[in-house]
Amino acid sequence: MSKYTTGEMAKFCGVSVRTVQYYDTRGILTPSELSEGGRRLYSEDDLKRMKIICFLRDAGLSINSIGELLSEPDPGSVISVLLEQQEQALTGEIKERQAKLELLGGIRRALKSISNFSIESISDIAYQMENKKEMKRLHAVLLLTGIPLSIFQWSSIIFWITTGRWWLFVLYALFAVPYGIWVTRYYFSRVAYICPQCHEVFKPSIKEAFWARHTPTLRKLTCTHCGYKGFCVEIYGKDVKNG
Repeated sequence: MSKYTTGEMAKFCGVSVRTVQYYDTRGILTPSELSEGGRRLYSEDDLKRMKIICFLRDAGLSINSIGELLSEPDPGSVISVLLEQQEQALTGEIKERQAKLELLGGIRRALKSISNFSIESISDIAYQMENKKEMKRLHAVLLLTGIPLSIFQWSSIIFWITTGRWWLFVLYALFAVPYGIWVTRYYFSRVAYICPQCHEVFKPSIKEAFWARHTPTLRKLTCTHCGYKGFCVEIYGKDVKNG
């Protein structure tokens, strides 16, 4: 049966000699025997055990966990659970890092559109990016509630054109008017605006916001804090009080 020295174990497993020696001192990989000169000698089973240890270390498990795991009478079943937990943890880290990358990318793109850079500009962009998910949910609610009504609208128009009967369109209007009132109040009660002048977050009146010129992310308003009149950045701001 083959015997391996500490150096050979390190070479086969792609680690340093000190790492192999450290595992010995921790009691998770003791050599099968010692030579007459006191050198550590490892067997084929020791080499397999070393490869398992390295695999688990690469998977992110701690030395303590590996030591406890290998001392179990049935380590295979425990390894499966530990690897599943580690996989979930790593997946969470990946999602968190991806979210940070998206935030940084959004800030970098937003900075390109700012002529007068300031620390407050960074704060405004960060605020906007943090509320991006809530804005997407808000738009999704409006889309999902609006699609059925839009289908009803076009169906009633087609029915009117093809049959000459307009009562279905009247029925649509009876639904559309209350829906329009509801969706307007719902939307503007959940959004707020960042003033580019004083960088305060404020809520305009529903009437002003409804009739204001706007783009998908900007609306021309009067800031309730400093009186600035111009385009302000739209964000999710359900908890912001009216100015």
